[in-house]
Amino acid sequence: QVQLVESGGGVVQAGDSLRLSCAASGRIFNAMGWFRQAPGKEREFVATISWSGGSTYYADSVKGRFTISRDNAKNTVYLQMNSLKPEDTAVYYCARRIYGGSYSVADFGSWGQGTQVTVSS
Repeated sequence: QVQLVESGGGVVQAGDSLRLSCAASGRIFNAMGWFRQAPGKEREFVATISWSGGSTYYADSVKGRFTISRDNAKNTVYLQMNSLKPEDTAVYYCARRIYGGSYSVADFGSWGQGTQVTVSS
């Protein structure tokens, strides 16, 4: 079972940037996704990337500000977050796609432990 470890979170001010990393313990031949969960809210989809990296998809709330990428040689997926807003504050998780067809939590697995991102105004 592949394990995922997120890193790169922190406390930043609105307008700043952060780059999150998700390191896998082995090769992953799945599409990968980033999700986030704010206090008191359900985990929500942020972005996904195909195995080749040639196809990406974003939630409307982050489109144009966040960029997902992957380096299969390093077994790592990244999330570049620019123009951060206070509403981006959440624990960010990466996961691999298990089932196809939607961007719901149920279609992804092998969840990491998450990394906290806090954006102050």
